[in-house]
Amino acid sequence: MRKQPLLTRTQFRELTFERDKHRCVMCGAEGQLDAHHIIERRLWSDGGYYLDNGVTLCDPTCHTLAEQTLISCETLREKAGIKVVLLPDHLDSSERWDKWGNAYLPNGQRLQGELFHEESVQRVLAPVLSEFTSRVKYPRTRHLPWSPGASVDDCHMNDTSVYEGMEVVITVKMDGENTTIYRDGVHARSLVYTPHPSRTKVKALAAEIGRELTDTMRLCGENLYAAHSIHYKGLPGHFLLFSVWDKHLACSWDETLEWAEMLGLPVVPVLYRGIWDKKLVQELYTPTFHGNPCEGYVVRPTSSFTLSQFKTHVSKYVRKNHVQTDEHWMNAKVVPNDLL
Repeated sequence: MRKQPLLTRTQFRELTFERDKHRCVMCGAEGQLDAHHIIERRLWSDGGYYLDNGVTLCDPTCHTLAEQTLISCETLREKAGIKVVLLPDHLDSSERWDKWGNAYLPNGQRLQGELFHEESVQRVLAPVLSEFTSRVKYPRTRHLPWSPGASVDDCHMNDTSVYEGMEVVITVKMDGENTTIYRDGVHARSLVYTPHPSRTKVKALAAEIGRELTDTMRLCGENLYAAHSIHYKGLPGHFLLFSVWDKHLACSWDETLEWAEMLGLPVVPVLYRGIWDKKLVQELYTPTFHGNPCEGYVVRPTSSFTLSQFKTHVSKYVRKNHVQTDEHWMNAKVVPNDLL
């Protein structure tokens, strides 16, 4: 929870220096100082000018090291006596992050975050690029303001004005396991992809179609082999594609459909495609779709968008009390969903 109000840029600089006694928290130097954002301001919807997101560093020495992430966010907070870890709400607080929004894996490697492929960020991170894996974790999707399935721990989209005048495609939110396929592998939301009977088929699929992808591409879709809260009947396949990525860029919906046709993959069902109509979208949910219970829906632009735009351009509606099983599906007996 944020402990301070949002500051102006000037207030942020002055209060950070005052708290740190006008000295670099790392080396104690005075003189040329910088009020450094612990988490990059571009990752915040409001600029991140919070006192607990600021630390005083000498410029250029310690400031450069922090920008390069050679000084960790944890070390900066410790040196400044900051007890609260402030993060933009789309970054999972259970994970460890560097300044640029790249998550650390338990083995010390880092995932490529939303700013990773920007030229300026690549230059700054040059000394540590060898620490990054080629894998990209699928971002958290924000709930629309009228989504009844949102909890206090979820990300929320409070303003949908970004969609005004935009052509969107709205697809059924499927109740499966979010899965990413690469040329040389596959993983779920968690990159720790332990063997499980429900994953055998999608791993075989990845081995079959992965050779058609370039080294920088990935396919994202829903692994629907095992029934979770919904037991589907009449599925067109056990893996339904919903996005195709090349580095940090999501392909347009039409390009996604082209890839789906080329690879022989079904896509998630479409509820609506057209210019954003808030009233229509608010009334779009139905409890069933093609004879199956409906978890909700997902909104995205039909045009391409970047990974950094995901948090403002992709959103979801989830039905109330969606999870209707007491036992986690990975611990339960695997019951395959039915195909056509």
